[in-house]
Amino acid sequence: MRLRRWKMSGLIAVVMLAALVLAGLSTAGCGEAGLEQVQLDSGPVTGAKEEADGGDVWIFKGIPYASPPVGDLRWKPPQPVASWTEPRACTSSGSACPQPAQTEMFYLDVGTTDEDCLYLNVWSPAESAEEQLPVMVWIHGGSFETGSGSMAVYDGQKLAAEGVVVVTINYRLGPLGFLAHPLLSTESAEGVSGNYGLLDQIAALRWVQKNIAGFGGDPGKVTVFGESAGAISILDLLVSPLAEGLFHRAVAQSGILLDSGFGVSTAASLEAAEKAGETLVEHLGIDESGDVLGQMRAKAPEELLTAAAAVQDSSLMEQGLTWKPVADGYLLPDLPTKLWAAGLRQSIPLLIGTNADEGNMFLSGLTVSQEEFEAQMRNVFGEYTEEALALYPVETAGDIVPAFSRMLTEVGFVSTARFAARSMSSPGSLGESAAGAGAQAAPAYLYQFTRVPMKNPLGAFHGAEIPYVFGNADLFSALGAIEQVDYDLSTAMMGYWIRFATSGDPNGEGAPAWPQYDPAGDRHLELGDAIKPGVGLHREACDLADRVRGLK
Repeated sequence: MRLRRWKMSGLIAVVMLAALVLAGLSTAGCGEAGLEQVQLDSGPVTGAKEEADGGDVWIFKGIPYASPPVGDLRWKPPQPVASWTEPRACTSSGSACPQPAQTEMFYLDVGTTDEDCLYLNVWSPAESAEEQLPVMVWIHGGSFETGSGSMAVYDGQKLAAEGVVVVTINYRLGPLGFLAHPLLSTESAEGVSGNYGLLDQIAALRWVQKNIAGFGGDPGKVTVFGESAGAISILDLLVSPLAEGLFHRAVAQSGILLDSGFGVSTAASLEAAEKAGETLVEHLGIDESGDVLGQMRAKAPEELLTAAAAVQDSSLMEQGLTWKPVADGYLLPDLPTKLWAAGLRQSIPLLIGTNADEGNMFLSGLTVSQEEFEAQMRNVFGEYTEEALALYPVETAGDIVPAFSRMLTEVGFVSTARFAARSMSSPGSLGESAAGAGAQAAPAYLYQFTRVPMKNPLGAFHGAEIPYVFGNADLFSALGAIEQVDYDLSTAMMGYWIRFATSGDPNGEGAPAWPQYDPAGDRHLELGDAIKPGVGLHREACDLADRVRGLK
């Protein structure tokens, strides 16, 4: 799987180095020196080479891709990073965005947090800048409130050793990344506010276009991949005019699109987001007769997080995500599901899927009464409630949470994956009343991850596939003995993901065939104890969800 490396002779290296200097291009990665120093558009950086299974990997951590979004730059689009001239050692990760404290396992630890958080990490197996390897850019999850690109579970060393350049990024989270407010919109040249975290992701992708060639990557072969909020981000970027041309393939792992026809949402209108922002500001104790924005920007991040916690809805499904992308008419021309239904998305290959037990992690330990369950079902399904209750029957109190979990898994996650795959594989629009001619069809590949690691009682839970994608299944050793099937599945999944990043098709190298998605066949690939194709994944639930969305 590892792409074949090559070395230039000393004479050719000298000639090439001189040519690059004269051309004003990056002088990184030439000859025997490898990638000891890479020239970015902002200045030179140095990293470190480490051994990995399959070969050595150059690692650069904590590279700034934008100016610190602090002071007057808080709640502003990311600005270019200040340049430097002396080599900058990039051997330790930058801080994560301020976020609520998490009591998680070590491999989910985000480390230090600081408002100065716009950093990224690069892993490259290239021996020279001329290798032009495929590039995979990871966007982390965490409900747009938590997470970091530097978490141990996202360590890119083993994945990169298989022949790709891996990039992981931080972006602004919570009220720092997604707060909308009328005054913030007024001061904006575009008249909008709220999508600062998505703008950070776009800035990082622009950085990749400008600089990744210096690390041996091909800027014309960039794949974005992400999970949960990262997958939602990718589905949003696919319908954003600001992201067009910045990546060429997309992998969305366990994302949800619920913002049209449902009583819950993973995106908000600008008006609704601004109202939510005004509510948060009320909890900050701002003197509204004075400089409101100045006072808002003077608040410490901890004060913002405290205010956010005070207004956060305690109900899991009442309003969906607390902090979410905004359909502002600029970055997102409309609510994402409407854009997807209209076919107004990029026409690039898409690999998308879910895990078999997504809902279990969110509902673990939750107590729900029969009345609460039925009320929530009516909130989500409206006129289709009776059909939904028949699909998810509850006879005893012990049935409620399992039924709720299945509904969240199938209607929230699986239907989103099928909806996006249908849209991508179908030219034009899916919705009966959707406007717009729609984009051209593009290949889509649908999967379901079913492996239950270490016999975990939560099953194939939300996020369980991530260590397999990164080759980090060893992290599960904290839960019990790792089995050979876990290593085999990880190797297979890395192969699928890398071949997709290379060519837009995950098939090859003797792996079980992954059928391209088409609505008529409704086929997917199961990734579990066995890897095998399947048909009609939760079709009844997906059909119901499509009717709620108003689709054909």
